Amino acid sequence: MQLRIDMKDLSQYRTIIFDCDGVVLNSNFQKIEAYRNTALKFGATPTQAQTLVDHHVSLTGISRYVKFDFFLEKIIKTDNTDDKKNFLVNTLNQEVLRLLKDCEIAEGLQKLKKQTSSSRWMIASGGDQSELRHLFKEKKIEHFFESGIFGSPRSKHQIIQEELSKESFFPAIFLGDSLYDIDTAMKFNLDFIFISGWTDLDNWEDVCEKRNLFTVNSIKDLIN
Repeated sequence: MQLRIDMKDLSQYRTIIFDCDGVVLNSNFQKIEAYRNTALKFGATPTQAQTLVDHHVSLTGISRYVKFDFFLEKIIKTDNTDDKKNFLVNTLNQEVLRLLKDCEIAEGLQKLKKQTSSSRWMIASGGDQSELRHLFKEKKIEHFFESGIFGSPRSKHQIIQEELSKESFFPAIFLGDSLYDIDTAMKFNLDFIFISGWTDLDNWEDVCEKRNLFTVNSIKDLIN
């Protein structure tokens, strides 16, 4: 992806899309532990739980519903029933709310919001939508995202596809920290900034260099 402008000037965008984990919240590594704990509570062995964790990290930004399909069918090798899936989803939700209760919020949201007062903000996350809205309300940051806080079971692709139909969406930019975020931006012709400070993508520097992506350590680095 070749970025076209100075990405520190965000005020020109009508829509600014934020990923949640690793961008707005320092929550990637808490999410890893939430997946591990969920697998163990389901009855998985520590090795099976680690396999789910590795799968989760490799698919950062992808819906938990997809990951639990893989867990049941490929790791545990059991029937993928609604009861089992619901147990996993509900347990993960409880673990995430517990572990993310005190997680760090990105510094500079209020200042960046003022700097981009003509832009509309939205969240497009792989996290559970009701969980996200609860967390953002608890942390008193939901008001920044007037265009909506969206998550699974819809994928980021589905979320953004539906938002594209609304008036005044473009020009738009995506702030993310995963391969899936990059691919989503490319699919919908969005400008993109990689937020590196809290990412769980081990080789993010090589990825960003290869794709010629603009990177910053954190949201506060985008404030003029």
